[in-house]
Amino acid sequence: MTLRYVYGQDRNVARFVASLIPHIDPLGFPPNAAAIGIVDANNNPLAGIVYYDWSVPAGTLYMAAAARRGTFWFSRETIRRAFSFAFDHRRCQMVIMRVRADDARLLEQLALFGFGFVTVPRLYGRERDGVIATFTAEDWAESRFNRPAATQQREAA
Repeated sequence: MTLRYVYGQDRNVARFVASLIPHIDPLGFPPNAAAIGIVDANNNPLAGIVYYDWSVPAGTLYMAAAARRGTFWFSRETIRRAFSFAFDHRRCQMVIMRVRADDARLLEQLALFGFGFVTVPRLYGRERDGVIATFTAEDWAESRFNRPAATQQREAA
């Protein structure tokens, strides 16, 4: 499947992503959120990545991502673009994601990347704990997902 990456449609992508995440505030993301949309060859939206609450003094940026169920969108190129935006374009030192503590699948995926975790009781309400997942520029620089394909092929051999 051919994926296309869409830039400059921040509000539309942010609304799309917010509609796919049940615990996002009904108002969605802040109006100044930046986003990358992922569409198929027919321009059907598959997924999106939203960046918000950028703190220039702290060098931190919140990130959220969501996709339609049953779609292939999480490729090596998607990973490269997602983190390149945060660390190369915005020059952040850390990306932060808020995750429900009961979302084992997403937490496992983030652990594979090397995210660190801090559990926050009641982050999503009295009966719903959350996790603050963090990923630094150094984590990204050392990540196996941030290596050229040729290097990865040599290491696999």
